[in-house]
Amino acid sequence: VFKRLKGVISVVSGYAGGEVENPNYEEVSNGTTNHAEAIQIKFDSKIISYDRLLEIFWATHNPTTLNKQGADVGTQYRSMIFFHTPEQKGKAEKSKIEMNKSGKFKENIITEVVPFDNFYDAESYHQNYYDKNRDAPYCSIVINPKIEKLIKEFNTDLKEEYKK
Repeated sequence: VFKRLKGVISVVSGYAGGEVENPNYEEVSNGTTNHAEAIQIKFDSKIISYDRLLEIFWATHNPTTLNKQGADVGTQYRSMIFFHTPEQKGKAEKSKIEMNKSGKFKENIITEVVPFDNFYDAESYHQNYYDKNRDAPYCSIVINPKIEKLIKEFNTDLKEEYKK
């Protein structure tokens, strides 16, 4: 989702928030490291704001399910925002409150807003997974609807090569 946006420089898949240094997918997926599967986004704030990234974050995943995203279940799938600065923390918390009040979600948002502590890159086969595996069932069922929603609701934010 995020790599398709104007102003996003890079998106790296990985693991954040846990206690084990340099975890691998197997360790994270068995739930014993306390890491969450996450992405690290580098962006140009002159082109896309942190606020806009938050808006797209809320629109493209379910922030109301505890330790679950789609069919994926476990603490590694909890919804989290890792902030790097006090300003990001304030904006993320304000955005979460506004989304809860908006009525967009039937349930309360349970996304955690926590300080960035560590991030470990996932294995190379996880990087750009969707673009490399579009025909995989997971991509068709889980990611395609997110991309379709992104194109429909945030088309003006898309890089030209991702517009339909």
